Amino acid sequence: MTERDAANAPSHEQPAGAASTAGRLFRRGLEAASDLILPPSCLACRTPLAAHDSVCPECWRSIEFIRSPLCDRLGLPMPFDTGGNMVSAAATADPPAYDRARAVACYAGVMRDLIHDLKFHDRHDVRRLFGRWLTEAGSQLIRAADIVVPVPLGRWRLLMRRFNQAAILAREIAARTGLAYEPMVLERTRATRAQVGLTRLQRRDNVSGAFSVPPSQVPVIRGKSVLLVDDVVTTGATVGACAAALKRAGADRVDVLALAIVADMALIPA
Repeated sequence: MTERDAANAPSHEQPAGAASTAGRLFRRGLEAASDLILPPSCLACRTPLAAHDSVCPECWRSIEFIRSPLCDRLGLPMPFDTGGNMVSAAATADPPAYDRARAVACYAGVMRDLIHDLKFHDRHDVRRLFGRWLTEAGSQLIRAADIVVPVPLGRWRLLMRRFNQAAILAREIAARTGLAYEPMVLERTRATRAQVGLTRLQRRDNVSGAFSVPPSQVPVIRGKSVLLVDDVVTTGATVGACAAALKRAGADRVDVLALAIVADMALIPA
């Protein structure tokens, strides 16, 4: 066969565009089959929906999403907007070790139930919805961040639960944003009591000095802007202790991003 004959011979290779179209049709077929087996429903109340990884309008309306105006340091809702960055009286009286905090919603109702489902009932199907909400609520922090770090669990708690919910959330954020996911830079150096039921002062004492950065991980965070991720910020004691450890090891700044925050501190005894 001459070179001209070879050039004019019919090709058995599929054009790139056709292959791409075939791939999309195949994926749609799989999704349609999957929907027949497991139809999309609200992640909170199981009401049938048109798409996966979402909540129904009624559950959506019941979630207290945190929007501006808010305290620039603590991420707490503020009663009015003065224009520009605002700092609450609580942040001025007791400045946190971290630089800024943001949360998707207040820790109540449907949001609390969804978080409990993830932590205690192995509902990992909520991670995509949570990842979407977190990247939206934390967009300002994400733009300034270099790496994503989850709040670590204690060894025994991790063995009992089998996973760290903060790590799941941090990994989802990293996958959506392209930020480096660094789960090993922060560790718990001692076991701590569960924070539930403790006063604000007891919570702070409980986690004081409980976190550190291993020497081998110091170069990873030195001079970096760290996005610290947790599921719930109650008094800020845990994320504050983590931020203090990260800054001692050389982090330039530490911002906190969480699914929920306890907005009414009167609920936590002093």
